[in-house]
Amino acid sequence: MTKEQKDNLFLLVKSLTKSEKRQFKLYVGRLGVNSDSKFLNLFNLLDKASLYDENIILKSGIVKKQQLANVKAHLYKQILISLKLNPSHQNIRSQIREQLDFASILYHKGLYKQSLKILDKAKEVAISNEEKNLAFEIVELEKIIETQYITRSINSRADQLTLQAKELSELNVIASKLSNLSLQLYSTILKSGYVKNQQESIAVAKYFKDRLPEVNLSDLGFREKLWYYKAHLWYSFLMQDFLNCYKYALKWVGLFYENPNMITLNPVFFLKGNNYLLEALYFIKNKQKFNIKLLEFNTIVKQANFPNDENVVSLVFLYGNFHKINQHFIDGSFEEGLTLIPEIEQQLIQFNTTIDSHHKMIFYYKFASLHFGAGNNKACIIYLEKIISNKNLSMREDLLCFSRVLNLVAHYEAGLDYHLDSLLKSTYKFLIKMNDLNMVQKEMIKFIRGLQYIYPQDIKKEFKKLLEVLRQFEDHPFERRAFLYLDIISWLESKIEDKPVGQIIRDKYITFYVK
Repeated sequence: MTKEQKDNLFLLVKSLTKSEKRQFKLYVGRLGVNSDSKFLNLFNLLDKASLYDENIILKSGIVKKQQLANVKAHLYKQILISLKLNPSHQNIRSQIREQLDFASILYHKGLYKQSLKILDKAKEVAISNEEKNLAFEIVELEKIIETQYITRSINSRADQLTLQAKELSELNVIASKLSNLSLQLYSTILKSGYVKNQQESIAVAKYFKDRLPEVNLSDLGFREKLWYYKAHLWYSFLMQDFLNCYKYALKWVGLFYENPNMITLNPVFFLKGNNYLLEALYFIKNKQKFNIKLLEFNTIVKQANFPNDENVVSLVFLYGNFHKINQHFIDGSFEEGLTLIPEIEQQLIQFNTTIDSHHKMIFYYKFASLHFGAGNNKACIIYLEKIISNKNLSMREDLLCFSRVLNLVAHYEAGLDYHLDSLLKSTYKFLIKMNDLNMVQKEMIKFIRGLQYIYPQDIKKEFKKLLEVLRQFEDHPFERRAFLYLDIISWLESKIEDKPVGQIIRDKYITFYVK
C-alpha cells in the first residue's frame, strides 16, 4: 500500500537542499566501495520520486523486501551524519559537544593534560554562551580526570571545580523548574485556551504560585531569565491579562537585544518572543506599536546573518503572516486583508511538511474571519468547514468551539437557513461535549434558534435586545474571551446601523485607539 509522503526517510530526503545532497554524495563517495551500494542507490531513487511507494522500490531491484528496513535505517543514519558535518548545521552547541568528545577520547588514552586543556577552553565557551548544562557536564569530566591526574594544586583545583559544579547545578535546577512550569502552562493553553471560570482561574493561579521558584533576577543569567519571562507570559495569557503579556514579552525580546549573540544561537526563542509580543499588542489594540514591532521583526529576519534553516524559515513564514493578517483585524480593514489569502495559501503548500495541522487550521480560521468581516459569508463557511470536518484535528478546544459558533452566524448571514436547525443542534452538542458553553454562546444559540419566529420588521429590535444582553459580558473576566475570537458586538452593531462590520470596527478603532 502506498504511503504518500509519510515515510520518515522519504521526508528527510525531500527536505535536503541541493548543497546538502551534493555533500551527502561526496561524503558517501569518500570510500570507493560505497559507489554502488544499496543505500546510495536507494537514496537516488527516493530523490527522484514524487511520493513514497515501497512497491516501486522493490520492483527496482535495488533491495530485497527482507533487507529494506535495514537499508533504510542505514541510509537515514548516513544522511544525519552527513548533515552533522555540514558547516550550515554547525553552531556553538555542536562545537562544544565536539570538544567534549575530543577531550573524552584523550582521557581514555591517558592523555590527561591535553584533555584538561581542551575542557578548560570548552567550558569557557559554554559559560559565555549560557550553555550551562554542557558546562556542568564538562566540570564533571574535569573532576573525574583530576582524581587521576594528580598535581600539586589538587587542593585548590578541587575547591574551584566543586564551587563551579555547585553554582552551575543550582542555576540548572532553577532553569529546569522554570522551563517545566512554562511548558505546563503552554500545554494548558494549547489544549483548552484561556481560563473559563473562577474555578479554573484559582487552580491555574495556585499551580503557578506553588511551582514558581523564588529567585533574585539580578543573580540569573540569560537562560534563567528567559524561562522566568516565558512562565510569566503564559500565566498572563491564560488569565487574559494582556498588559502583563505585553510586559513579559517585551522583556523576553529585550533580553535578546541585550545579548545579540543569543539571537543566532537561539533563533527559535527569539522568533517566538516576537510572536507573543505582537500578539499581546494585537489584543490591547495598540496598532502604532504593533506596526513598529512588526517592522523590526521583518527587518531583522531578512538580515544576511540571521539563521535560515528549514525550521527558522517556516517560523518566519508562520509568525510573519499571522501578524500581517492581525493588522487588519485591529482596525477592521478586512477587504485589504483578503489580498493576503491567495499568497499565503500558495506558501502553505511549500511548507506542507514543516507547518503542523494545528497552525494550518489557525490560518483557516483567520481566513474565515477576514471573509466574514468583509461580508463574504459563503467563503467564510468554506474555510470553517475545513476545520469542522477535520475529525483527526488536534487543535485548541476554544478555537474548535468558536469555529462552530462563527459557522452558525455565517450561515444565517448567507441566508443558508434551510439546515440551520441541525447546525444549531450539532453546535450545541459539541459545546456541551467540550464543556465550553459560556453565556455568550448560550445567548447566541438561543437568538439564532428564535430567528425563525421573528417577523422581518422586528428583527432590528431583537438585535438590540441581544446587544444589551451581550454588552454586560464585555468586561467579564471569563465571558469576555468569547469576543477575542469573534467580535459579536460589532456584528450586532453593524446589523442595527446597516453598516458593514468592517466600518463599525474601523470607527471604534479611530474613536478609542487613535490619538
